[in-house]
Amino acid sequence: MEAVCEQLHGGAEEEEEEEEAGEDEAMLWSLQEALERQTLQIGASACGATAVVDVLKALGVDVAPEEADRCVQTRLRRTESPLPDYLLSRSEAGATHAQLIQGAQEASEGKVIGRFFHLHPRRLLRLVPWLARWIRRGAVPVATMNMQLAVPDGEEVPDAWHHQLIFGVASHAVFMTNPLDVVSEEEVHQRLCSESVLLIRREDVLQRLLPDCCVSSLSESQTDSRWKALDVEGQVRQMVLEEEQEQDQPKLTHITIPAAYSSGITLFAIKESELGKELLDAPDLPLL
Repeated sequence: MEAVCEQLHGGAEEEEEEEEAGEDEAMLWSLQEALERQTLQIGASACGATAVVDVLKALGVDVAPEEADRCVQTRLRRTESPLPDYLLSRSEAGATHAQLIQGAQEASEGKVIGRFFHLHPRRLLRLVPWLARWIRRGAVPVATMNMQLAVPDGEEVPDAWHHQLIFGVASHAVFMTNPLDVVSEEEVHQRLCSESVLLIRREDVLQRLLPDCCVSSLSESQTDSRWKALDVEGQVRQMVLEEEQEQDQPKLTHITIPAAYSSGITLFAIKESELGKELLDAPDLPLL
């Protein structure tokens, strides 16, 4: 909490030096309000449903966390499954931005709508000013980010993507809930511009690789051709080979699999409002 306050204060000082101070600043909640009003993770893989609870709260619609989770239809990891089914469950665990939009609409009985803006491939966009303009209009942003990108030196690679409500922005800084945090614009933008892939840790692969496990089914039975394009089967075989050789050489730390998620920003608003209409009519962000 102290670190967030310090960064907020530091961001404010830097902003005073900007020629167009104020244009890059907009807050749905103050830091204290965010601390009091934010919803902490409501369940396993339920960061999307958690964000929806706070979106609706910010738009004046109170919904029980359990109802939001039911409407979002959070998917869980099948941790006890053999490797092929486990990897399939990992590729879609949690929720996509489409599930968040559908969930918010259903949980609010049609009062709230959402619009997703893709940020991959990279867009012609200054992230903080763009967010500030929408927040000042009353829109509520949720970031869908690949947290496995822009990992600080010395820190472990996170195990998943993440949805976080953005409750404000300032010059070069983005303020989010679950957890309450302030992150640099550059770092957030990197995580918002990601291919739809997920890294799976070595130990999570090897401990589920049973003798009769048929990894080739991942490429052969899936309608998603990315399983074959990424050669997931080949990556797994490489890990097995490394274990058998037991050579003192660098080993694969992860395999890369397709992910159901798309990186970007979902903006939410009251459907029967000028902002709601403007949001639905807004063009996609232009490619860089």
